[in-house]
Amino acid sequence: MSEVILKNLKKVYDNKVTAVHDVNLHIKDKEFIVLVGPSGCGKSTTLRMVAGLEDISGGELLIDGNLMNDIAPKDRDIAMVFQNYALYPHMTVYENMAFALKLKRTPQAQIDKKVREVAEILDITQYLNRKPKALSGGQRQRVAIGRAMVRDPKVFLMDEPLSNLDAKLRNQMRAEIIKLRARINTTFMYVTHDQTEAMTLGDRIVIMKDGFVNQIGTPQELFNKPVNIFVAGFIGMPVMNFFEGCQLTLEGGTYYAILRGVKYKLDDFQQKALTANNQKPCPITIGVRPQHITVGEGELTANIEVSEMLGTEANLHALCGSDPVVMVIPTMDLEVDVSIGQTIPFTTQPKLMQLFDKETGNNLIWFDEQAFNDNAPMCKNYDF
Repeated sequence: MSEVILKNLKKVYDNKVTAVHDVNLHIKDKEFIVLVGPSGCGKSTTLRMVAGLEDISGGELLIDGNLMNDIAPKDRDIAMVFQNYALYPHMTVYENMAFALKLKRTPQAQIDKKVREVAEILDITQYLNRKPKALSGGQRQRVAIGRAMVRDPKVFLMDEPLSNLDAKLRNQMRAEIIKLRARINTTFMYVTHDQTEAMTLGDRIVIMKDGFVNQIGTPQELFNKPVNIFVAGFIGMPVMNFFEGCQLTLEGGTYYAILRGVKYKLDDFQQKALTANNQKPCPITIGVRPQHITVGEGELTANIEVSEMLGTEANLHALCGSDPVVMVIPTMDLEVDVSIGQTIPFTTQPKLMQLFDKETGNNLIWFDEQAFNDNAPMCKNYDF
């Protein structure tokens, strides 16, 4: 069992800058957790505290129920893969992978067996006698992963391991990590700023901003039920469209959203959620995914500025008043002129709208005030 629990974990540097604020996270045995967010959000610092490479300023770190705050990194039974590979340039691939086992005085026969087993899994057997400088970036990353694997760690930590690879190699290595995860029984903590990596790899994703956790959930939960405007804009490609200057109104006990003068009656679930929260009419920002826009009908209009033809679909970049709008349209369904300069009608379904409070940025449908506090905003895992 390899359960990891972070209780009110905090990091304050000597210059009084707080990099991580009260992170609470329960990682289950064999779970793949991804920490994602923009640069400087505290995700790598959190990972380094788990690894023991950064001192913990406050809170508790438990691995399998054991407090690890003051335990040396070598005694935590974890393995870490770094962004820059961190291979010993003067050693061969075999020697790099065997190094940690040699330090433990593991018998040579056992070392050889383990190294060759892992090399076979990662398809790097043919490179065992080469030095890192003779390998490509993808091959070096496999060696770095292999060096961690031979130790059979309780927890596998990865800090942006694919960021130095080109797009094609990143896709290949992402698939390799998914296969690897299926073959080894351990717990993963993975840090990235790439939301595609987060969505494809993680059982659950932790969204961080400015040292705070904003939301924790499965990829589908974060896509469909973002707790605030930051999470909504961070998850999803192309990014969610945001319409400013909108209004939530309440007429005869029924809620409506008004977007550019067009009144939309919200669906039954939205009505129940807003009623349960005793939501008052207020200015809102409406969020709509580019995939949830229908072109060629509706009372809204947009002027096309850029048309990107991508084979099976087209990305239309347009302006609706002062609001930029991106629309993803399957090319086989395209029945309107989408050339630059054209004005096209469009609409969306009210049930696909996300409603954000203009002042707080919180989602009026999915935000749970009791799941947050002033010091460490964190969304609970919704269960629908």
